[in-house]
Amino acid sequence: MATDDPWPQVQVWMREAEAAGPGAEAVALATATPDGRPSVRVVLCRGADPRGFVFFTGYGSRKGREMELNPRAALCFHWPSLGRQLRAEGDVDRVSAAESDAYFATRARGSQLGAWASPQSQPISGREVLEEGVAAAEARFAGRAVERPPDWGGHRLLPEVIEFWESRPSRLHDRIRYRRAPGGGWLVDRLAP
Repeated sequence: MATDDPWPQVQVWMREAEAAGPGAEAVALATATPDGRPSVRVVLCRGADPRGFVFFTGYGSRKGREMELNPRAALCFHWPSLGRQLRAEGDVDRVSAAESDAYFATRARGSQLGAWASPQSQPISGREVLEEGVAAAEARFAGRAVERPPDWGGHRLLPEVIEFWESRPSRLHDRIRYRRAPGGGWLVDRLAP
């Protein structure tokens, strides 16, 4: 598996995970506050190519605020039916407004309305806050396309590290780590399990 570039293998593993069943795009995303307090949650990866891994969220959500103040993150895909994990670490940037708009337009209308209705990660007094928010968004966008909220969009993790982990008998798992080399390219290491 160890080649000079991790991206062809990333693509192969992601295709094989998709073929293995639903949930292949679910990925644990870890962020941290500026003083290092970590948090992790599962998000959906909506793109992976040599530019990085893309996911979407509210910019005012906890993860959005943490990435704004500390623009580094890590993610980990776990595909238990394949006995594989794929990890990445690196800087995080917002994707362009055009890219966020394009993805938002592909979402189901209910999900689009929900993005307007939910003050993501903020305390609310009850479920009725969300239901009233959806009703207000439905009225606002009645008979027309739902626009992307200005505080919602994509982020791209720009990996400095990509690690492939594959289960093997007797806990002698394969671990191949790619690290960005100074000046470009990748350094490749086999790690002990």
